[in-house]
Amino acid sequence: MNRLVTEPADIGGTSSRAFTLIELLVVVALLGIAGAMVIPAMGSVGALRVQAAVRTVVSDLTFAQSDAIAFQERRAVLFDVPGQNYRLVSVVNGNIDPDAGTLFSPDGPGGRYIVSLRDPRYGNAILASANFNNQTRIIYDDLGTPVAAPGSDQPGTGGVIRIDGSGQSFDVIVEPFTGRVNVRRVERSPVTVVPLPDPEPIPGGETTEPIPGGGS
Repeated sequence: MNRLVTEPADIGGTSSRAFTLIELLVVVALLGIAGAMVIPAMGSVGALRVQAAVRTVVSDLTFAQSDAIAFQERRAVLFDVPGQNYRLVSVVNGNIDPDAGTLFSPDGPGGRYIVSLRDPRYGNAILASANFNNQTRIIYDDLGTPVAAPGSDQPGTGGVIRIDGSGQSFDVIVEPFTGRVNVRRVERSPVTVVPLPDPEPIPGGETTEPIPGGGS
């Protein structure tokens, strides 16, 4: 024979349960661990954006070279270090006209193929330098080979573009003859701290403090 077991009715219709001190401490500890994991991740966002700028430069150099081959026309990439941007330009009859010859790009300002490193997508990336045989431009002929001048068939010497930001430095290297693009991360040398000399004792037990920049 089965018995019917009944439980006492809950007064008020609802039941409540409070957190113990141990449970609160565990939650606080877990929040602290999660916060410690999030902070480094947030700090790495700037580094990733700088690396995105490097990848964009590499992609655009490769595009300029392939576009020259596809259309059998010369292309140039002009770097403006003070303006922190660069543009892709067509070379017409051995001449470069940045205003009229800039290629089309739907994402660029005014539909022109201009890339600014001041774009928020690239964080604090800086176009530190661009050097192609003392020029800030690289020119590809109709075979995709870097050349020395817009109307010259003399092979160029290649060059290097330096991108800095978020404690990182990258060299985008364009090789001569082939125009192949490589990226090299530049390791920064640690800062050397030179300690000041100890004070010189003088008669009477006193000492003299060295004056920075002063003579003996």
